[in-house]
Amino acid sequence: MNMNGRGGGGGGGDEEKVEDRKEKMVFMWGYLPGSSPQRSPLIFPARVPLPPSVSGDSWKDVCGGGCGFGMAISEMGKLITWGSTDDLGQSYVTSGKHEETPEPFPLPTEASIVKAAAGWAHCVASTVSGEVYTWGWKECVPSGKIIGDQPTGEGLEREILERQSGTMSEQVSPSSQLSRSSGMASGHEIRGGEESTKRRRLSLTKQAPESSASGDETLSALPCLVSLSPGVRIVMVAAGGRHTLALSVSDVGQVWGWGYGGEGQLGLGSRIRMVSSPHPVPCIEIPSYGKDTSLAVPRGSMSSEGPAYKVLGNYVKAIACGGRHSAAITDAGAVLTFGWGLYGQCGQGSTDDELSPTCVSSLLGIEMQGIAAGLWHTVCISADGSVYAFGGNQFGQLGTGADQAETLPRLLDAPCLENKRATIVSCGARHSAIVTDEEEVFCWGWNKYGQLGLGDVIDRSIPSQVPFDGCVPRNVACGWWHTLVLAESPT
Repeated sequence: MNMNGRGGGGGGGDEEKVEDRKEKMVFMWGYLPGSSPQRSPLIFPARVPLPPSVSGDSWKDVCGGGCGFGMAISEMGKLITWGSTDDLGQSYVTSGKHEETPEPFPLPTEASIVKAAAGWAHCVASTVSGEVYTWGWKECVPSGKIIGDQPTGEGLEREILERQSGTMSEQVSPSSQLSRSSGMASGHEIRGGEESTKRRRLSLTKQAPESSASGDETLSALPCLVSLSPGVRIVMVAAGGRHTLALSVSDVGQVWGWGYGGEGQLGLGSRIRMVSSPHPVPCIEIPSYGKDTSLAVPRGSMSSEGPAYKVLGNYVKAIACGGRHSAAITDAGAVLTFGWGLYGQCGQGSTDDELSPTCVSSLLGIEMQGIAAGLWHTVCISADGSVYAFGGNQFGQLGTGADQAETLPRLLDAPCLENKRATIVSCGARHSAIVTDEEEVFCWGWNKYGQLGLGDVIDRSIPSQVPFDGCVPRNVACGWWHTLVLAESPT
């Protein structure tokens, strides 16, 4: 459920040759049941071994992972998984049956995997050719079916139905030969705001615990190719609690979304409960041909009655999914948010849900480079390396030094970040992490399972540096309750 934001440029040919000779390592900490015989949380960084089955391969990137399982990518383009098996609502279909031994995840393609992400109990991965594969809970896997909470007349719901050539019936869209949605609800823990929380909480009576015996057969879908419009090439994917976003380059930074959208996290302007075929998310209105596209107007607004804010940029360059909200950054560095807003995680100065992509106006004028989203919070980094956070803060996941929620972006001014420039950001369910330009890793927030890597289980409300000796951290990716780091041997 995280999105890594990067800054900086590349080096020359000789420098790249030196980089190739450096050994790459992956470290993990936090709750990864099955990653050790004791099945206990890891409170210090522990090295992840390369699978014996991929002899001659090496680590390339980390992707975080889902609830209790880790995901990383090898240089040969293999998706490597380890950790959870069938506990905590997971199934072997989602995480693989590897436990403490990392192994390539069995995907129905030989193409190299370049990006991957995991939600509560589903995964998504994109290949070097721009194809997308997804698996896990059936309701998160495209099937061509749409379920709406309320009839919308001539609204967007009808438009989606027409575009997908599907109906509210059990028929599957002709353009999709994928598994049907099961309609099962996940159960995220919600705290505070009793009346609003009850209104938004998913019905517990609809939950059906997933087990190793029946979960794989009834609730989980095997990896399958996502059917997209001809020529669409995906370069980035993000997974939330029960929804997925994908970013394409073939149609100029278009965002595609599917899955659960009851709080607006698909940005379609409606509380459509389930969109089971990829649908374009209207992040930026494209003006008529020939007109100036340096300014575009999003369909969202600060509130249901407030004015629309102009969005600087022509296309989306980065995406992130939280538990039930989403975020995006345009090519000009403007931030858009949409979805559940109970804790202020949309950064609009209110706790209202945002049903359409809405510009975070308080950040206009600050070029944003990277963004990540947690269960109830959002963190973004600017081009100059500053860190901004907003949303839920019950465990200090905003890094402000307090536990009050922030409905507007808050600049982190902790002394430990003075003169530091953040280049990468990632969020777990209730914790956050960054990598700085000095190759340092800082974590903060919930630490019940040691997911901060600080050697204890004490929550932190300000960024704290994770000790690394003998290696240079290059990337960080948070799972729901754990953290992964890609590191290199020193020069």
